[in-house]
Amino acid sequence: MADLEQDYICYDRKMNTDLTKISKLLSLVLRHEPARLGLTLDPQGWVDVETLLAAAQLHGIALDHSVLQQVVSENSKQRFALSDDGLRIRANQGHSIAIDLALEPRMPPAVLYHGTATRFLESIRQTGLEKRSRQHVHLSADQATAVKVGQRHGRPIVLVVQAGAMANAGFSFFCSDNGVWL
Repeated sequence: MADLEQDYICYDRKMNTDLTKISKLLSLVLRHEPARLGLTLDPQGWVDVETLLAAAQLHGIALDHSVLQQVVSENSKQRFALSDDGLRIRANQGHSIAIDLALEPRMPPAVLYHGTATRFLESIRQTGLEKRSRQHVHLSADQATAVKVGQRHGRPIVLVVQAGAMANAGFSFFCSDNGVWL
């Protein structure tokens, strides 16, 4: 339990209803390390809500249906989705573990945007945009969103991606449920 609390981005039990901290915990276990809470995701990334809530309780995290629903509905980036019946939850994109989101290829707009920090620009110039530990490169439909993404890592820069031309050349594009282009 101590490792989880330490690695879980400064989780504080006194603030266990802090939606940002709960969102970060969900991002960790639904996108990267489900085993941290003893969870197993199905091939499409879903986990049973009751299983998630019980696992959180076992680790001293006060997470219940109402808080979970609030995180899903109020997260500005719409990172998570509940199944139509409300019994399962998953991350919409951003996985570093093998997940099949069952997204169909789509024709993207002519241009999409990639927000990053200026310190990564030289590496991108040398090797191109890389998915790194994720399953996909993430792209935004608008520059403002790309700037916000880039700001998380330092001084932002927005790269313009000729997505339409790339799609015509055979690259596959997908749009996640929360509007992030992959």
